[in-house]
Amino acid sequence: MRSETGDSGGSAAARTGASAFAGVPAESPAGAAEGIKDTGASLRPAHSVYGALDLGTNNCRLLVAKPSRRGFVVVDAFSRIIRLGEGVLTSGKLSDVAMKRTIDALRVCADKMRRRGVTRSRLIATEACRIATNGPEFIDRVANETGLKLEIVGGGSSELIWLDLKQLGRSWRRSLHDRAGVQNCIAAWTSLPIGVVSLAERHGGREVTQSDYEAMVGDVMVALKGFESQHRFSERVEQSRAHFLGTSGTVTTISGIHLKLPHYERARVDGCWLTADDVRRVSNDLIAMSYAERVAQPCIGHERADLVLAGCAILEALLRVWPCQRLRVADRGLREGILTTLMAEDGHDRREQYRPHRRRRGGGDKPHHGRG
Repeated sequence: MRSETGDSGGSAAARTGASAFAGVPAESPAGAAEGIKDTGASLRPAHSVYGALDLGTNNCRLLVAKPSRRGFVVVDAFSRIIRLGEGVLTSGKLSDVAMKRTIDALRVCADKMRRRGVTRSRLIATEACRIATNGPEFIDRVANETGLKLEIVGGGSSELIWLDLKQLGRSWRRSLHDRAGVQNCIAAWTSLPIGVVSLAERHGGREVTQSDYEAMVGDVMVALKGFESQHRFSERVEQSRAHFLGTSGTVTTISGIHLKLPHYERARVDGCWLTADDVRRVSNDLIAMSYAERVAQPCIGHERADLVLAGCAILEALLRVWPCQRLRVADRGLREGILTTLMAEDGHDRREQYRPHRRRRGGGDKPHHGRG
């Protein structure tokens, strides 16, 4: 479940997607990219360039895009597994090694944003920074070492919900024209203090037995208990034609495996439907595999082979608590939602065309092994 963006940890400038860089002198390349003048006034260039960064527990992802008549065109992108949340569950802190990995990745992002002349952006840090006791100190360190101003958010973003509803359902597109409209249609949301990294650390990720898998599912179901007791969504699911909407991460990986893709193809995965049986069939096959066999799966790879079963366990817990029989897969996430929102706020492309169009050449997204 995705939750509303919180205000904790972010400045007003970060929340409105103003300047991406902290304390940038006007004469620097970053200052030029931001349109900063010595007087403190900022001028928005005629051709705006937007940036969106999603720093999660496992990945660091950046998209840089320009508005187009049909949505936006991605001009640069970056994705790296950094495992920032490694060890947070046991220590309560971000480790020195994980912080160094992450800052190295963020330096690449900062360089890309400067070179592309990003004029407006929003840079989000999620679960790991939110729950770690040294999260705020890490945010300050990132600003000092990379110039990037990260905003810690409270468990997800309405931008992501908005984008997915606009993109995947005709009835939603006809009736919803802004984030407020979407928010009024959302009955409730929550963010669980459990992710693939923490589950894999607790129960193991490489060698996973059926009992290990069931223990992971049980942890997630316990975490969902309070939310379900309060809102009773299971009753609504039983009485309606509800379905899940899954964005990035585990669902795209499961979809790629289900489709038997020789390599991950976003065009095949994005928008496809899975049944609950499809999901469970793939999950059971993965449980039966060794770690080496999961590594050999083209839609998983070695960087995620020890995390994929934790993701399957989370999805299985959701299916048991809310027994939907169908799931719609969306290969897009927080970055695309941020870009769409920033451009809409600036008046770009008021028509209902929100599909991101990625260039085949240049700095667009490269093929990837699902996202999580």
